[in-house]
Amino acid sequence: MSDDKKAVGVLVGGGPAPGINGVISALTLETRNRAHKVIGIYDGFQWLMQGAPDHIIELDHDNVSRIHFRGGSILNTSRANPTKHAEDLHRVLETLDRLGIGYLATIGGDDTMFAASQVAKEGGRRIRVCHVPKTIDNDLPLPREIPTFGFETARHVGSELVESLMEDSRTTRRWYFVVVMGRSAGHLSLGIGKATGATLTIIPEEFGERIRLETVCDILEGAILKRQALWNRTDGVAVIAEGVLERVPPEELQGIPGVRIAHDAYGHLRLAEVDLAYILKTLVEHRFADRGTPMGIVHKNIGYELRSAPPIAFDCEYVRTLGYGAVEFLLNPRDDGGKLNGALVSLVDGKIEYLDFAGLLDPKTGKSRIRGVDITTQSYKVAREYMIRLEKEDFDDPQRLQLLARATNNLAPDAFKQRFQYLTTELRGGI
Repeated sequence: MSDDKKAVGVLVGGGPAPGINGVISALTLETRNRAHKVIGIYDGFQWLMQGAPDHIIELDHDNVSRIHFRGGSILNTSRANPTKHAEDLHRVLETLDRLGIGYLATIGGDDTMFAASQVAKEGGRRIRVCHVPKTIDNDLPLPREIPTFGFETARHVGSELVESLMEDSRTTRRWYFVVVMGRSAGHLSLGIGKATGATLTIIPEEFGERIRLETVCDILEGAILKRQALWNRTDGVAVIAEGVLERVPPEELQGIPGVRIAHDAYGHLRLAEVDLAYILKTLVEHRFADRGTPMGIVHKNIGYELRSAPPIAFDCEYVRTLGYGAVEFLLNPRDDGGKLNGALVSLVDGKIEYLDFAGLLDPKTGKSRIRGVDITTQSYKVAREYMIRLEKEDFDDPQRLQLLARATNNLAPDAFKQRFQYLTTELRGGI
């Protein structure tokens, strides 16, 4: 089949994110304007891997003209991994050939991007692949802190939820521990915590490669004691990044009653299966009860509420450009994109750019690089300035140290210092 007759395929992998339908819409409308057929592929790579060519829909104007306002994905999504076995990857390419697809747009996060890179590599000149970066985690290695689509909507909706919890916390004079979705990086948690002015936010980037739950509990306990001792407040909201769990040693998690360890098709720990908020709530409550000052903490998980929310205007506009850029790469290769048969589309300073898959992979693991929060930036330091948590000055001021120790109901100042001061010296990002 000649290139001008080949169809453009589009699929969605990974978890949902606001704006997916906008990409599908923009891509379909522009592709049809250029007289190419658009084939929507249901359920990510799932059916392609099985050699099943019938889970598809031909897309046209009538299918997509107003879907950009909607959350979710009209093509569904899945975490099916075609890179696990060579025969699966071969079946993907064979099925695409049978469907007459010579151009493929993938919409997804780091795992789908890796799968797209391998399809492009294995397919060679048989197929051009363009990946559109989607994830509420905001952890794809885009240049200059450019967000992945879906992140801004997730932060907006998540902030509204936390704002409501903050008022409930104040009204009932209780603490809330809110764990926010984000597999490896703390962008979403920090974005929500900073936007709302939550009492404190804990992200995995503060720690080394391994995190002990005892250390996280020390941070939370210290914040509760400080707010009580210095402001006479028994309420607060702690936002905790779900990705903290990824750095907790498996043996420590397995030692917690009721915790079940499960992994997805890409080998990642299924974090949503482990209720970190409940675990932390229980451990911290026991600490206060053991000192004779029992307190009730409310635990809450935020994540699934954000993934299929209707996109805000930022993401509606953003994904239209990305969808158009994907079509340009696939059907009109030139300049920087013309030398590649696979790339990620991005928007840099208002200009569409194409990033070579090779530069987005970690040379050590061969997998997609993850963009974490840079805690050396001014932006993070500002966020930290507005948090209430134990800092160096608390241990340098004898009067303040005395008040903090008194709040524990059983520790002398020197004992408090010995117990908690390590939080200001061994972790990163302190002020």
